[in-house]
Amino acid sequence: MTEETPGFSESDEPDVPSGATPDDAEPKAAPSPDKGEGAAPAGDAAAGAASAVQNVGLTAQLDQVRMALGERTADLQRLQAEYQNYRRRVERDRVTVKEIAVAGLLTELLPVLDDIGRAREHGELVGGFKSVAESLEVVAAKMGLQQFGKEGEPFDPTIHEALMHSYAPDVTETTCVAILQPGYRIGERTIRPARVAVAEPQPGAQPAKGESSKGGESAAADDKESGGPDEG
Repeated sequence: MTEETPGFSESDEPDVPSGATPDDAEPKAAPSPDKGEGAAPAGDAAAGAASAVQNVGLTAQLDQVRMALGERTADLQRLQAEYQNYRRRVERDRVTVKEIAVAGLLTELLPVLDDIGRAREHGELVGGFKSVAESLEVVAAKMGLQQFGKEGEPFDPTIHEALMHSYAPDVTETTCVAILQPGYRIGERTIRPARVAVAEPQPGAQPAKGESSKGGESAAADDKESGGPDEG
């Protein structure tokens, strides 16, 4: 005979499905609301503000880098221009120094060239002396030496030096009638003027034959138009 607990019956026990554990029969507490859901909008705003501040900082840094790059580029361009100007000056000075040196050397050789020219005029340039003289003249020509001065050309005080002066009836302007010493130049630079004898038109000289006949024809034409010369 079994004892029954007073005040408790089998009908008062909760229904438990077959095969379920006692824990399944315990009532489950209702899930509490998530505290993070209400705070989510505030977190997003803070993150956006931080991102905006970061973007502003990066933009400022980028502007500083661009400014520094522009300054360095300008410095580089300025240095390059100065270097190019320096190279041009050095090249110009080098050419000038070379021309001065060549001109100085050739100036010292001019008396020798004059002697060679006089020997050629007198027929004394023969044999081995002729070969040496011609070789010297070829070398001087290769270095840029040019001889100038011819009889009959107009007198130019920038390249001629008049050592003798006379009058001649057959010239219409100051003319070089004799080359006493040839002139020499290197390119456009004259290192010695040509020394010449010049002649000027004769003072009070009659005009040339062609001009005289032309004047006579003109006078005859005038007489014809006026009815001829006056009769005695």
